[in-house]
Amino acid sequence: MGDKIIYEVLRVIDRKPIFLESHLKRMKNSFDLINEEFPLSYDNISKEIDELIKNENKSDGNIKITFGINEKKLRVFFIEHSYPSDEMYINGVDTILYFGERENPNAKIINDTFREKVNKEIKDKNAYEAILVDSNGYITEGSRSNIFIVKGNKLLTSPVKAVLPGVTRGEIIDIANKVGIEVNEVEYKYSDIDKLDGMFISGTSPKILPIKTVDRISFNVDNNIIRKLMKEYDSEIEKYIKNH
Repeated sequence: MGDKIIYEVLRVIDRKPIFLESHLKRMKNSFDLINEEFPLSYDNISKEIDELIKNENKSDGNIKITFGINEKKLRVFFIEHSYPSDEMYINGVDTILYFGERENPNAKIINDTFREKVNKEIKDKNAYEAILVDSNGYITEGSRSNIFIVKGNKLLTSPVKAVLPGVTRGEIIDIANKVGIEVNEVEYKYSDIDKLDGMFISGTSPKILPIKTVDRISFNVDNNIIRKLMKEYDSEIEKYIKNH
């Protein structure tokens, strides 16, 4: 058994690591879940990130923070990123269902075998993302994102115990509460997705990205709730940049 590696990926916009506090809180949570001491301080990581941004002179991109449990070594580095195109935000993206779940969904621990299997399926079917379905037939999350669904005027998402508590996911729930959109954490059967009014992906790189299709089922990407949240989320990022 190799070293367990806990990690976070965060997005840098205008030289600012977006929602850094939430990412580090989640990183600490990943340590707690495997009963390990969180040996890093916010200031320490924050300084490493600032230095990296300065040294590489990058104003935008994705940064990965990793910590090997046995090796006890922190690494902070830029990684290749791929952000959705403007067209994807306008027209939505194609997704597929994938029947499988993570071993410890709440912890962000590198698991290459699971990732490879899902990536192969995504590539073979020419999709943008795979939506994971657990052994009980419930939608849990995306392979590298969280999934939200719109039914009527409500926003639904999987209970946090079944998924990685995404930083973007948390922001979206806060925003929805603020603008008066009801949010429910529910288990939702994959066999009922044709009854939904809309679906979207959330994550560090995609932000809020409308889903156009799941396998052969199509959705309205111009759903009012989805478009409102996209606008609010972008202004939340602008606010964050201004205040940091």
